[in-house]
Amino acid sequence: METLQPGFGTIIWTTIAFGLVFFILAKYAWRPILSYLKQRENSIEEALQAARNAKEEMSRLQADNEKIIAEGKLERDKIIKEARDMKESIITEAKNQATKEAKKLIELAKQTIRGEKETAINEMKEQIVTLSIDIAGKVLHQRLTENAEQRELIEKSLRDVKLN
Repeated sequence: METLQPGFGTIIWTTIAFGLVFFILAKYAWRPILSYLKQRENSIEEALQAARNAKEEMSRLQADNEKIIAEGKLERDKIIKEARDMKESIITEAKNQATKEAKKLIELAKQTIRGEKETAINEMKEQIVTLSIDIAGKVLHQRLTENAEQRELIEKSLRDVKLN
């Protein structure tokens, strides 16, 4: 059984070797390793914080984008409404202007018709006067004595004359 149990010297030399390795590792390796681990932990924490900040910034930018899009839609709708209103006012104004022009043209045509009618009536009166004078002249030329002959002559003269 002795082979399974270490000797007293082996235990002491193992303890001294372990202490020496522990001292060397503590003096030269653990501080840099712990420092590196602390730096790594800090860089991971900073990266996580940067990711959180980026996520918050993205949320804020997305909200701003949605707000800008909503404002753009409102502005677009406002511009479209103004354009429609302007179109309607232009159409209404054009209709009113066309109605005024049509009324002016109708009134001008009525005045022209009245003038031509008066001219035609005056010409007709002149022709009637001329015809009456001609008839009277013919009657006097024939020196008719009876009324029936005068009437027949007047009717014949009226039939011969064509009024326009």
